[in-house]
Amino acid sequence: MRALPDAESSRPSTPRPPRPVERSAADVPLRLLAGLTTLLLACAHGAPPPTATASEAPAVRDGLDARLTGYAYPHPVQALPLTTQGQQLELAYMDVSPEGEARGETVLLLHGKNFSGAYWADTIRALTEAGHRVVVPDQIGFGKSSKPAHFQYSFHTLATHTLSLLDTLGIDRVVVVGHSMGGMLAVRLALMAPERVTRLALVNPIGLEDWKREQVPYTPIDALYAAELKQTPETIRAYMQQSYFDGTWKPEYEPLVEILGGWTQGPDRERIAWTAALTSDMVFTQPVLYEFGALRVPTLLIIGQRDRTAIGRSAAPPEVRERLGQYPVLGRRAAAAIPGARLVELEGIGHMPQVEDFDAYVRALLPFVEGR
Repeated sequence: MRALPDAESSRPSTPRPPRPVERSAADVPLRLLAGLTTLLLACAHGAPPPTATASEAPAVRDGLDARLTGYAYPHPVQALPLTTQGQQLELAYMDVSPEGEARGETVLLLHGKNFSGAYWADTIRALTEAGHRVVVPDQIGFGKSSKPAHFQYSFHTLATHTLSLLDTLGIDRVVVVGHSMGGMLAVRLALMAPERVTRLALVNPIGLEDWKREQVPYTPIDALYAAELKQTPETIRAYMQQSYFDGTWKPEYEPLVEILGGWTQGPDRERIAWTAALTSDMVFTQPVLYEFGALRVPTLLIIGQRDRTAIGRSAAPPEVRERLGQYPVLGRRAAAAIPGARLVELEGIGHMPQVEDFDAYVRALLPFVEGR
Protein backbone atom coordinates (compact mmCIF):
# COMPACT_ATOMS: atom_id res chain seq x y z
CA MET A 1 0.00 0.00 0.00
CA ARG A 2 0.99 3.59 -0.45
CA ALA A 3 -0.54 6.99 -0.06
CA LEU A 4 -2.01 8.25 -3.30
CA PRO A 5 -1.03 11.90 -3.78
CA ASP A 6 -3.27 14.44 -5.43
CA ALA A 7 -0.65 14.89 -8.13
CA GLU A 8 0.08 11.70 -10.04
CA SER A 9 3.44 13.18 -11.05
CA SER A 10 4.68 12.91 -7.45
CA ARG A 11 7.19 10.09 -7.05
CA PRO A 12 8.25 8.60 -3.71
CA SER A 13 11.95 8.09 -3.15
CA THR A 14 11.57 4.47 -2.10
CA PRO A 15 10.82 1.56 -4.45
CA ARG A 16 7.19 0.62 -4.90
CA PRO A 17 5.16 -1.94 -6.85
CA PRO A 18 4.68 -1.30 -10.58
CA ARG A 19 2.08 1.30 -11.44
CA PRO A 20 -0.61 0.47 -13.98
CA VAL A 21 0.15 1.75 -17.46
CA GLU A 22 -2.46 4.27 -18.55
CA ARG A 23 -2.34 4.00 -22.31
CA SER A 24 -3.78 6.51 -24.70
CA ALA A 25 -7.27 6.18 -26.09
CA ALA A 26 -5.78 4.74 -29.27
CA ASP A 27 -4.96 1.57 -27.34
CA VAL A 28 -8.63 0.88 -26.58
CA PRO A 29 -9.77 -2.07 -28.75
CA LEU A 30 -12.83 -0.64 -30.47
CA ARG A 31 -14.69 -1.46 -33.67
CA LEU A 32 -17.40 1.13 -33.95
CA LEU A 33 -20.16 0.16 -36.35
CA ALA A 34 -21.28 2.58 -39.01
CA GLY A 35 -24.67 4.08 -38.47
CA LEU A 36 -24.91 3.54 -34.69
CA THR A 37 -27.99 5.20 -33.29
CA THR A 38 -27.18 8.31 -31.30
CA LEU A 39 -27.75 7.50 -27.65
CA LEU A 40 -27.71 9.87 -24.71
CA LEU A 41 -26.62 9.16 -21.18
CA ALA A 42 -30.25 8.65 -20.28
CA CYS A 43 -30.43 5.66 -22.62
CA ALA A 44 -27.37 4.11 -21.05
CA HIS A 45 -28.69 4.65 -17.54
CA GLY A 46 -32.35 4.10 -18.01
CA ALA A 47 -34.29 7.35 -18.24
CA PRO A 48 -35.67 9.38 -21.15
CA PRO A 49 -33.56 12.38 -22.17
CA PRO A 50 -34.36 15.16 -19.71
CA THR A 51 -35.61 18.52 -20.85
CA ALA A 52 -34.81 20.36 -17.62
CA THR A 53 -31.53 22.21 -17.34
CA ALA A 54 -29.49 23.77 -14.57
CA SER A 55 -28.47 26.86 -16.48
CA GLU A 56 -27.13 28.68 -13.45
CA ALA A 57 -24.94 25.82 -12.24
CA PRO A 58 -21.23 26.69 -12.01
CA ALA A 59 -18.96 25.43 -14.75
CA VAL A 60 -17.15 22.16 -14.23
CA ARG A 61 -13.43 22.58 -13.69
CA ASP A 62 -10.96 21.92 -16.51
CA GLY A 63 -10.82 18.32 -17.70
CA LEU A 64 -9.85 15.59 -15.26
CA ASP A 65 -7.61 12.68 -16.15
CA ALA A 66 -8.45 9.02 -15.59
CA ARG A 67 -6.92 8.89 -12.10
CA LEU A 68 -8.39 12.24 -10.96
CA THR A 69 -5.02 13.91 -10.55
CA GLY A 70 -5.41 16.91 -8.30
CA TYR A 71 -9.05 16.19 -7.46
CA ALA A 72 -9.30 16.40 -3.67
CA TYR A 73 -11.11 13.70 -1.72
CA PRO A 74 -12.48 14.41 1.77
CA HIS A 75 -9.77 12.25 3.38
CA PRO A 76 -6.31 10.97 2.40
CA VAL A 77 -6.34 8.38 -0.36
CA GLN A 78 -4.10 5.33 -0.43
CA ALA A 79 -3.61 2.71 -3.12
CA LEU A 80 -3.58 -1.07 -2.81
CA PRO A 81 -1.55 -2.78 -5.58
CA LEU A 82 -3.51 -5.59 -7.21
CA THR A 83 -2.32 -8.26 -9.60
CA THR A 84 -5.47 -9.26 -11.41
CA GLN A 85 -6.26 -10.56 -14.89
CA GLY A 86 -2.57 -10.45 -15.76
CA GLN A 87 -2.18 -6.77 -14.91
CA GLN A 88 -0.74 -4.59 -12.18
CA LEU A 89 -3.55 -2.29 -11.07
CA GLU A 90 -4.24 -0.04 -8.10
CA LEU A 91 -7.31 0.09 -5.91
CA ALA A 92 -7.70 3.53 -4.35
CA TYR A 93 -9.36 3.82 -0.96
CA MET A 94 -9.87 5.95 2.11
CA ASP A 95 -9.42 4.45 5.57
CA VAL A 96 -10.81 6.92 8.09
CA SER A 97 -10.33 6.49 11.83
CA PRO A 98 -13.12 7.26 14.29
CA GLU A 99 -13.13 10.57 16.08
CA GLY A 100 -11.96 9.93 19.60
CA GLU A 101 -12.25 6.44 21.02
CA ALA A 102 -13.48 3.67 18.73
CA ARG A 103 -16.95 2.66 19.88
CA GLY A 104 -18.36 0.67 17.00
CA GLU A 105 -17.71 -1.73 14.16
CA THR A 106 -15.84 -0.87 10.97
CA VAL A 107 -18.15 0.24 8.15
CA LEU A 108 -17.46 -0.44 4.47
CA LEU A 109 -19.06 2.03 2.03
CA LEU A 110 -19.61 0.92 -1.60
CA HIS A 111 -20.27 3.61 -4.20
CA GLY A 112 -22.68 3.65 -7.13
CA LYS A 113 -21.88 3.52 -10.83
CA ASN A 114 -21.97 7.27 -11.48
CA PHE A 115 -19.91 8.05 -8.40
CA SER A 116 -16.72 7.48 -6.45
CA GLY A 117 -15.85 7.21 -2.80
CA ALA A 118 -15.70 11.00 -2.55
CA TYR A 119 -19.48 11.43 -2.44
CA TRP A 120 -19.66 9.55 0.89
CA ALA A 121 -18.13 12.55 2.73
CA ASP A 122 -21.14 13.34 4.92
CA THR A 123 -21.77 9.67 5.69
CA ILE A 124 -18.13 9.23 6.68
CA ARG A 125 -18.40 12.21 9.01
CA ALA A 126 -21.55 10.88 10.69
CA LEU A 127 -20.08 7.41 11.16
CA THR A 128 -16.69 8.53 12.45
CA GLU A 129 -18.35 10.95 14.88
CA ALA A 130 -20.29 7.94 16.18
CA GLY A 131 -17.02 6.06 16.79
CA HIS A 132 -16.76 3.91 13.65
CA ARG A 133 -13.76 3.27 11.46
CA VAL A 134 -14.83 3.71 7.83
CA VAL A 135 -13.25 2.12 4.74
CA VAL A 136 -14.24 3.55 1.35
CA PRO A 137 -12.78 1.96 -1.79
CA ASP A 138 -12.99 3.21 -5.37
CA GLN A 139 -13.62 0.03 -7.33
CA ILE A 140 -11.38 -0.70 -10.31
CA GLY A 141 -12.72 1.44 -13.17
CA PHE A 142 -14.00 4.16 -10.84
CA GLY A 143 -12.73 7.25 -9.04
CA LYS A 144 -8.98 7.33 -8.45
CA SER A 145 -8.49 3.61 -9.13
CA SER A 146 -6.98 2.15 -12.31
CA LYS A 147 -8.99 2.19 -15.55
CA PRO A 148 -7.62 -0.80 -17.49
CA ALA A 149 -8.34 -0.95 -21.21
CA HIS A 150 -8.71 -4.73 -21.13
CA PHE A 151 -10.72 -6.03 -18.21
CA GLN A 152 -13.61 -8.38 -17.57
CA TYR A 153 -15.82 -6.58 -15.08
CA SER A 154 -17.95 -8.65 -12.74
CA PHE A 155 -19.41 -8.18 -9.29
CA HIS A 156 -17.55 -11.31 -8.20
CA THR A 157 -14.26 -9.70 -9.27
CA LEU A 158 -15.00 -6.38 -7.54
CA ALA A 159 -16.08 -8.21 -4.38
CA THR A 160 -12.85 -10.24 -4.45
CA HIS A 161 -10.82 -7.02 -4.70
CA THR A 162 -12.76 -5.53 -1.79
CA LEU A 163 -12.15 -8.58 0.39
CA SER A 164 -8.44 -8.37 -0.47
CA LEU A 165 -8.45 -4.78 0.75
CA LEU A 166 -10.06 -5.83 4.04
CA ASP A 167 -7.45 -8.60 4.40
CA THR A 168 -4.64 -6.11 3.85
CA LEU A 169 -6.09 -3.75 6.44
CA GLY A 170 -6.50 -6.60 8.94
CA ILE A 171 -10.27 -6.21 9.11
CA ASP A 172 -12.18 -9.45 9.68
CA ARG A 173 -15.78 -8.26 9.84
CA VAL A 174 -17.59 -5.16 8.60
CA VAL A 175 -20.96 -3.52 8.32
CA VAL A 176 -21.51 -3.05 4.56
CA VAL A 177 -23.42 -0.08 3.14
CA GLY A 178 -24.03 0.01 -0.61
CA HIS A 179 -25.78 2.67 -2.70
CA SER A 180 -27.15 2.20 -6.23
CA MET A 181 -24.73 -0.14 -8.09
CA GLY A 182 -22.89 -0.46 -4.78
CA GLY A 183 -25.99 -2.20 -3.49
CA MET A 184 -25.59 -4.92 -6.11
CA LEU A 185 -21.93 -5.28 -5.17
CA ALA A 186 -22.79 -5.33 -1.47
CA VAL A 187 -25.24 -8.19 -2.01
CA ARG A 188 -22.65 -10.15 -3.99
CA LEU A 189 -20.02 -9.62 -1.30
CA ALA A 190 -22.43 -10.71 1.45
CA LEU A 191 -23.27 -13.86 -0.53
CA MET A 192 -19.61 -14.67 -1.16
CA ALA A 193 -18.38 -14.00 2.39
CA PRO A 194 -21.34 -13.96 4.82
CA GLU A 195 -19.02 -14.68 7.74
CA ARG A 196 -17.37 -11.29 7.20
CA VAL A 197 -20.53 -9.15 6.99
CA THR A 198 -22.24 -8.36 10.28
CA ARG A 199 -24.98 -6.20 8.75
CA LEU A 200 -25.96 -5.12 5.24
CA ALA A 201 -27.56 -1.76 4.39
CA LEU A 202 -28.81 -1.11 0.85
CA VAL A 203 -29.56 2.50 -0.04
CA ASN A 204 -31.75 2.75 -3.15
CA PRO A 205 -29.89 -0.14 -4.76
CA ILE A 206 -30.34 -0.81 -8.43
CA GLY A 207 -30.87 -4.37 -9.59
CA LEU A 208 -34.14 -4.88 -7.72
CA GLU A 209 -35.59 -6.03 -11.04
CA ASP A 210 -34.07 -7.94 -13.95
CA TRP A 211 -34.32 -5.56 -16.90
CA LYS A 212 -33.58 -8.34 -19.38
CA ARG A 213 -36.64 -10.28 -18.29
CA GLU A 214 -38.67 -7.08 -18.28
CA GLN A 215 -38.20 -6.91 -22.07
CA VAL A 216 -35.62 -4.13 -22.04
CA PRO A 217 -33.57 -4.62 -25.23
CA TYR A 218 -29.88 -5.33 -24.79
CA THR A 219 -27.60 -2.45 -25.83
CA PRO A 220 -24.26 -3.64 -27.27
CA ILE A 221 -21.09 -2.31 -25.67
CA ASP A 222 -20.13 -0.45 -28.84
CA ALA A 223 -23.41 1.47 -28.70
CA LEU A 224 -22.93 2.21 -25.00
CA TYR A 225 -19.45 3.52 -25.77
CA ALA A 226 -20.77 5.76 -28.54
CA ALA A 227 -23.36 7.17 -26.13
CA GLU A 228 -20.78 7.84 -23.44
CA LEU A 229 -18.57 9.71 -25.91
CA LYS A 230 -21.38 12.20 -26.49
CA GLN A 231 -21.64 13.24 -22.86
CA THR A 232 -20.87 16.76 -21.65
CA PRO A 233 -21.09 18.34 -18.21
CA GLU A 234 -24.42 19.81 -19.30
CA THR A 235 -26.00 16.49 -20.33
CA ILE A 236 -24.75 14.82 -17.15
CA ARG A 237 -26.14 17.60 -14.98
CA ALA A 238 -29.46 17.48 -16.82
CA TYR A 239 -29.66 13.70 -16.40
CA MET A 240 -29.03 13.92 -12.67
CA GLN A 241 -31.49 16.79 -12.28
CA GLN A 242 -34.22 14.85 -14.06
CA SER A 243 -33.51 11.36 -12.76
CA TYR A 244 -32.23 11.94 -9.23
CA PHE A 245 -33.94 15.14 -8.09
CA ASP A 246 -37.29 15.27 -9.90
CA GLY A 247 -36.32 18.23 -12.08
CA THR A 248 -34.95 20.42 -9.31
CA TRP A 249 -31.33 21.43 -8.76
CA LYS A 250 -29.55 22.96 -5.78
CA PRO A 251 -25.96 24.20 -5.40
CA GLU A 252 -25.20 21.34 -3.01
CA TYR A 253 -25.85 18.85 -5.82
CA GLU A 254 -23.13 20.32 -8.04
CA PRO A 255 -20.23 18.19 -6.65
CA LEU A 256 -22.00 15.14 -8.10
CA VAL A 257 -21.27 16.49 -11.59
CA GLU A 258 -17.63 17.41 -11.10
CA ILE A 259 -15.98 14.04 -11.74
CA LEU A 260 -18.14 12.75 -14.59
CA GLY A 261 -18.31 16.20 -16.18
CA GLY A 262 -14.59 16.78 -15.77
CA TRP A 263 -13.83 13.44 -17.42
CA THR A 264 -15.82 14.39 -20.51
CA GLN A 265 -13.43 17.31 -20.99
CA GLY A 266 -10.27 15.48 -19.98
CA PRO A 267 -7.39 13.80 -21.82
CA ASP A 268 -8.68 10.28 -21.10
CA ARG A 269 -12.29 10.73 -22.13
CA GLU A 270 -12.17 7.74 -24.54
CA ARG A 271 -10.81 5.48 -21.81
CA ILE A 272 -13.45 6.68 -19.37
CA ALA A 273 -16.23 6.19 -21.94
CA TRP A 274 -15.02 2.65 -22.65
CA THR A 275 -14.88 1.80 -18.95
CA ALA A 276 -18.38 3.21 -18.43
CA ALA A 277 -19.68 1.05 -21.28
CA LEU A 278 -18.14 -2.10 -19.81
CA THR A 279 -19.49 -1.42 -16.33
CA SER A 280 -22.96 -0.62 -17.71
CA ASP A 281 -22.92 -4.02 -19.39
CA MET A 282 -21.95 -5.61 -16.06
CA VAL A 283 -24.87 -3.99 -14.29
CA PHE A 284 -27.37 -5.02 -16.98
CA THR A 285 -26.25 -8.63 -17.37
CA GLN A 286 -25.41 -9.69 -13.79
CA PRO A 287 -28.57 -9.46 -11.64
CA VAL A 288 -28.38 -10.44 -7.98
CA LEU A 289 -32.07 -10.33 -7.04
CA TYR A 290 -32.61 -14.04 -7.65
CA GLU A 291 -30.27 -14.73 -4.71
CA PHE A 292 -31.88 -12.42 -2.16
CA GLY A 293 -33.33 -15.43 -0.38
CA ALA A 294 -29.83 -16.77 0.24
CA LEU A 295 -28.73 -13.75 2.28
CA ARG A 296 -28.03 -14.69 5.88
CA VAL A 297 -27.10 -11.33 7.38
CA PRO A 298 -29.35 -8.69 8.96
CA THR A 299 -30.38 -6.39 6.11
CA LEU A 300 -31.78 -2.87 5.94
CA LEU A 301 -33.33 -1.35 2.82
CA ILE A 302 -33.49 2.46 2.72
CA ILE A 303 -35.70 3.32 -0.25
CA GLY A 304 -36.47 6.80 -1.51
CA GLN A 305 -40.02 6.42 -2.81
CA ARG A 306 -39.69 8.85 -5.72
CA ASP A 307 -36.87 6.86 -7.32
CA ARG A 308 -37.66 5.49 -10.79
CA THR A 309 -34.17 4.38 -11.87
CA ALA A 310 -34.26 1.62 -14.47
CA ILE A 311 -31.38 0.69 -16.76
CA GLY A 312 -32.30 0.96 -20.45
CA ARG A 313 -35.77 2.39 -19.81
CA SER A 314 -35.75 4.59 -22.92
CA ALA A 315 -34.98 1.60 -25.15
CA ALA A 316 -37.96 -0.39 -23.84
CA PRO A 317 -41.41 -0.44 -25.47
CA PRO A 318 -43.77 2.19 -24.02
CA GLU A 319 -45.93 -0.36 -22.23
CA VAL A 320 -42.82 -1.81 -20.54
CA ARG A 321 -41.29 1.56 -19.75
CA GLU A 322 -44.16 2.55 -17.48
CA ARG A 323 -43.76 -0.40 -15.12
CA LEU A 324 -39.98 -0.15 -14.71
CA GLY A 325 -38.24 1.36 -11.70
CA GLN A 326 -41.26 1.46 -9.40
CA TYR A 327 -39.24 1.66 -6.20
CA PRO A 328 -42.18 1.60 -3.77
CA VAL A 329 -43.09 -1.80 -5.22
CA LEU A 330 -39.51 -2.99 -5.74
CA GLY A 331 -38.43 -2.09 -2.21
CA ARG A 332 -41.27 -4.05 -0.64
CA ARG A 333 -40.67 -6.99 -2.95
CA ALA A 334 -36.97 -7.05 -2.04
CA ALA A 335 -37.73 -6.78 1.69
CA ALA A 336 -40.09 -9.75 1.39
CA ALA A 337 -37.45 -11.81 -0.45
CA ILE A 338 -34.58 -11.12 1.98
CA PRO A 339 -35.00 -13.11 5.20
CA GLY A 340 -35.76 -10.78 8.12
CA ALA A 341 -35.09 -7.60 6.14
CA ARG A 342 -36.04 -4.22 7.57
CA LEU A 343 -37.50 -1.62 5.18
CA VAL A 344 -37.42 2.16 5.66
CA GLU A 345 -39.41 4.09 3.05
CA LEU A 346 -38.53 7.77 2.62
CA GLU A 347 -41.44 9.68 1.09
CA GLY A 348 -40.71 12.38 -1.47
CA ILE A 349 -37.06 11.30 -1.81
CA GLY A 350 -35.43 9.97 -4.99
CA HIS A 351 -32.35 7.93 -5.84
CA MET A 352 -29.97 9.74 -3.47
CA PRO A 353 -31.35 9.97 0.07
CA GLN A 354 -27.86 10.72 1.43
CA VAL A 355 -27.81 13.93 -0.62
CA GLU A 356 -31.45 14.96 -0.84
CA ASP A 357 -32.39 14.45 2.82
CA PHE A 358 -29.31 13.51 4.81
CA ASP A 359 -31.01 13.78 8.19
CA ALA A 360 -33.76 11.30 7.31
CA TYR A 361 -31.21 8.99 5.73
CA VAL A 362 -28.81 8.97 8.67
CA ARG A 363 -31.66 8.52 11.16
CA ALA A 364 -32.45 5.28 9.37
CA LEU A 365 -28.85 4.17 8.81
CA LEU A 366 -27.01 4.89 12.07
CA PRO A 367 -29.16 2.85 14.48
CA PHE A 368 -28.94 -0.14 12.14
CA VAL A 369 -25.16 0.17 11.83
CA GLU A 370 -24.94 0.19 15.61
CA GLY A 371 -27.17 -2.86 15.98
CA ARG A 372 -30.12 -0.97 17.44
